[in-house]
Amino acid sequence: MLHPDIVKDEEIEFLIKDVHDLYGYDFSLYSRPSFKRRVNRICLYDHLASFAELRYTILNDPNYLKHFIEEITVNVTEMFRDPDFFQVLRNEILPQLETYPLIRIWVAGCSTGEEVYSLAILLKEAGLYPKCLIYGTDLNPSVLQTARMGIFPLSKMKLYSENYILSGGREDFSNYYTANYEGVRFDKDLQEKLILSTHNLVSDSSFNSFQLIICRNVMIYFEKDLQENVFQLFDASLENLGYLALGSKETLRFSTLGKFYQQVGDQKIWRKVDRQKGPVK
Repeated sequence: MLHPDIVKDEEIEFLIKDVHDLYGYDFSLYSRPSFKRRVNRICLYDHLASFAELRYTILNDPNYLKHFIEEITVNVTEMFRDPDFFQVLRNEILPQLETYPLIRIWVAGCSTGEEVYSLAILLKEAGLYPKCLIYGTDLNPSVLQTARMGIFPLSKMKLYSENYILSGGREDFSNYYTANYEGVRFDKDLQEKLILSTHNLVSDSSFNSFQLIICRNVMIYFEKDLQENVFQLFDASLENLGYLALGSKETLRFSTLGKFYQQVGDQKIWRKVDRQKGPVK
């Protein structure tokens, strides 16, 4: 769907500066075409006819600012999205992580939590769930609340079940949730090892050391400089021989850190090499 060009290029720059100066949210290194598309979509859906009207509403209504940030940062997600990716996790990555006494995984930009629940199921079926911690972070506190509840639309379960089977799942997917009217609630034991909290990839620092970091379909919205900054953050947070997983349209290849990572198969998964042994040839 094409959205009308309500907010122009030069007005986008004013908007980014306003939001940063007044509220501290920094979108300066977000991809301009993507950011502009989302802003114009917000104007259309919220019946805002001009940049002046949008700007006035953001500057004077804190509740609307919350809504604006949520709409700008929300990412479309689903359980076991890209089943081939989860099949590689299941068959190749988790057996490597099994040797660790404690497995720490970071899902950056976890949105409403479908990916963290998918991981919890994967780890449970591999017998690794009791010795893991899954950190799910997002800039948007509203989507994290959805993740904490673990309630998703019943209408999506057919797709999620198909994805699960294609990823190598062999159980009855419905065993992991309880249906109630139009929604399903995933089992509480899948939440035991989840730690969900806000984290801003643009401005926040590393907060732990991980063996696996997953950040899929988030950096496609970032300019190259911001992508590089985020890669540096992930590198500082990843143990030697740990794994970094990106989305299908994202790559580490052109980063200055690319020489220190080895791609795993044909998926967008890279393994960090031991720095004492030098870069990948």
